[in-house]
Amino acid sequence: MIERTLFNADHEAFRDSFRRFMDNEIAPHHEAWEEQGYVNREVWRKAGQNGFLCMTMPEAYGGSGADKLYSVIQMEELARGGFSGIGYGLHNEIVAPYILHYGTEAQKAKYLPLFATGEMVGAIAMSEPAAGSDLQGVKTTALKQADGSYLLNGSKTFITNGWHADLVIVVAKTNPAAGGKGTSLFLLEAGTPGFEKGKRLKKLGLKAQDTSELFFDNVKLAPEQLLGGEAQENRGFICLMEQLPWERLQIAIGAVSAAQAAIDWTVDYVKERKVFGTTVGAMQNTRYKLAEMQTEVQVARVFVDKCCELIVKDQLDTATASMAKYWCSDLQCKVMDECVQLFGGYGYMWEYPITRAYADARVQRIYGGTNEIMKEVISRSMGLGGR
Repeated sequence: MIERTLFNADHEAFRDSFRRFMDNEIAPHHEAWEEQGYVNREVWRKAGQNGFLCMTMPEAYGGSGADKLYSVIQMEELARGGFSGIGYGLHNEIVAPYILHYGTEAQKAKYLPLFATGEMVGAIAMSEPAAGSDLQGVKTTALKQADGSYLLNGSKTFITNGWHADLVIVVAKTNPAAGGKGTSLFLLEAGTPGFEKGKRLKKLGLKAQDTSELFFDNVKLAPEQLLGGEAQENRGFICLMEQLPWERLQIAIGAVSAAQAAIDWTVDYVKERKVFGTTVGAMQNTRYKLAEMQTEVQVARVFVDKCCELIVKDQLDTATASMAKYWCSDLQCKVMDECVQLFGGYGYMWEYPITRAYADARVQRIYGGTNEIMKEVISRSMGLGGR
């Protein structure tokens, strides 16, 4: 195996610390959280107390000013453990950065310290019943009123952390006639009149993740709830596009770590499982399948590690991030399927981690932009424009 050079000693010490946190605060409870459909709120507060939330935020806002590789480690470890209900990644490295990069000083000072302690959980509301990967097609509107406020109407679906969320960044059209150029981002707190959270959605996988529908019925938004203030009105689509490389790389990071975990579980299993007087692992088909998978995951990991180097330097482009997202999530699903087959009937039993990982993997090819959209982005970067 190629030695990874991405992390230094401090990074690896952090990995050990976070693993201990998972062993103590997540692993004993995750199965119960899957049954109830959401994680207990306490796991957010304990993460904040231990400094595991918003680590890359500046110290002035409650973070530690850490580089993105600390977040990479956290994503890898959660994926390795199969702890798919924990929504730290979206909170830390998607929602909080929108506020940091585009928010006013007052917005940053108000919300980011509460994100860092776990007192507030963040979500971002992009997808709608008729608009998923096509963010220019959102129908939710936030129309400006005579007094300078905005009136928010519409609905969102498939919103990660949606049920727990105390603060939601809502993607809405402030100028519906302008398409993507008329999109803005708003900060909406739970409990605001007219804002209702729907039921927690029952999914194939990610069963402990509190994915929800959100509904907006004449929600009155003050001007200061426009993310970034007046200067960012109708610039929401640009903001979304600027953050996509890091968001898509996060999916690839989790995919590679989950795929490696599946291989490791399977190697351990086939060494012990006996059929026809020998172990499953001694059979040529098993050995060759695992050799193929390990090779492909190793190749993917080297590519993703390079992408991580680039993101730390702010040099990762959208097309390369799209390659990582599409390739690694496809590979993750392929590996999970092959490993389930090697487990045989036990691979179909929910108490085995491989079964839960198989169910969790499928959405990776859908969210963050479907893999078909990734191929469209890549082809356009090659000068092959579609219609």
